Amino acid sequence: NWGIFEGLLSGVNKYSTAFGRIWLSLVFIFRVLVYLVTAERVWSDDHKDFDCDTRQPGCSNVCFDEFFPVSHVRLWALQLILVTCPSLLVVMHVAYREAQEKKHQEAAGKNGGRLYPDPGKKRGGLWWTYVCSLVFKAGVDAAFLYVFHSFYPKYTLPRVVRCHVAPCPNMVDCFISKPTEKNIFTLFMVIMAVVCIVLNLVELAYL
Repeated sequence: NWGIFEGLLSGVNKYSTAFGRIWLSLVFIFRVLVYLVTAERVWSDDHKDFDCDTRQPGCSNVCFDEFFPVSHVRLWALQLILVTCPSLLVVMHVAYREAQEKKHQEAAGKNGGRLYPDPGKKRGGLWWTYVCSLVFKAGVDAAFLYVFHSFYPKYTLPRVVRCHVAPCPNMVDCFISKPTEKNIFTLFMVIMAVVCIVLNLVELAYL
């Protein structure tokens, strides 16, 4: 449920810099919403409408598996989950600080001072948690860009795929459904991932 996930991450805004808030907005408006509203529908017919010019049983399936080893939408879902999870660590770290502060106040009383005058302030361990989350998010996006490029060179799909894998009797031509539309959305998601990487690096330099 992406709505629950978004609700959890909305708390990150309280502890993020301006660059972090822009990053989170881009992720949910231009990546998650595009994924939910359009990408899943565009790729819903990728296997059903993958046509090969042969009637050999199983040939279309093995050719589809060879060219689409992993679906775009599944890779994007995994990418979005991994790239947003580090932000939850920041919220959990702040919650841990607040719990420690509460225990300290109960044990020492009001005159015992404070362990964390501002639990959400990026100092000490929380600063390192935040920095590591930025490095991890940029690294995940960069890794998935590499994976997409290795599976689909130049991030584009051809109109015709030539395949010769058993049980295909010879070289067959296979046709992808809506390649132009899929290429547009793929390039859009790639560009947004690059923008998010740049924002992570700018925020890292700012910190």
